Amino acid sequence: EVRLVESGGGLVQAGGSLRLSCSASGFTFDDHLIAWFRQAPGKEREAVSAINNSDGRTYYVDSVKGRVTISSDYDKNTVYLQMNSLKPEDTAVYYCAASDRAVPRGIAPVIDPEGYGYWGQGTQVTVSS
Repeated sequence: EVRLVESGGGLVQAGGSLRLSCSASGFTFDDHLIAWFRQAPGKEREAVSAINNSDGRTYYVDSVKGRVTISSDYDKNTVYLQMNSLKPEDTAVYYCAASDRAVPRGIAPVIDPEGYGYWGQGTQVTVSS
């Protein structure tokens, strides 16, 4: 059974930092795409960042570039999203997602939610001004 469990969300003031964790199990972590999406009230779900665990290729949405870093710990089967200089507009529920099949090296991370078959339950991030 595939499981993705997010943690690390919370309430933080603007300018602060949070590190989200996504603990994965039930599939071969090393050769799947893992992504972080977010959804704010009244808005569509958007990809924040993604990583191809086969080769470490990453993606960041323009609005978080320079403030957010995605990384994978292959020993712990965990993906992290380090978020710095947080802004009120970063407030959303953050979801971890995994591709439903292995992805080879050289493939850029997919940013379409349809490319991910497994999802976590989400963790709330609230940034106060």
